[in-house]
Amino acid sequence: MSLSVLSLLSAGAAAPGASDGPPALLSMAPYLLIPVVLWFVMFQPQMRAQKALKAKLEAMKKGDSVLTAGGFIGKVVKVDGEYVDVELGTNVKVRALKSTITDIIPPGGTTPAND
Repeated sequence: MSLSVLSLLSAGAAAPGASDGPPALLSMAPYLLIPVVLWFVMFQPQMRAQKALKAKLEAMKKGDSVLTAGGFIGKVVKVDGEYVDVELGTNVKVRALKSTITDIIPPGGTTPAND
C-alpha cells in the first residue's frame, strides 16, 4: 500500500504544466553577467590608465624627468616624433622610443607611500 501512495504522490508532483526549475534565461543570467562585471572591474580601469599615459606622453617636453621601461630615470633633452633623447647623467645621453617611457615624474618627485 505504501508503494502505491508514493507512486501517486510522485505522479501528482509531476503534473503537466508544472515547471521543474527556474526559467532558462534566469538560470543563464550569472553566465551572461560575468563578462559585464569583468569589463568594469578589469578592462575599464586599464583602458583609463592607458589613456592617461598617452596624454602624458603627448604633453612631454624638454626638461621633464621620465622613467623608462628599463628602470632608468633621466631628463628629457629633446622630443622628436616617436623618439626622445634622455640624459641619464653628465654626458650620458640615450635615444629612446616614446613608447618605452612608462611615467613622467612630477618636478617635486613622488610623495612617499607612508605620508
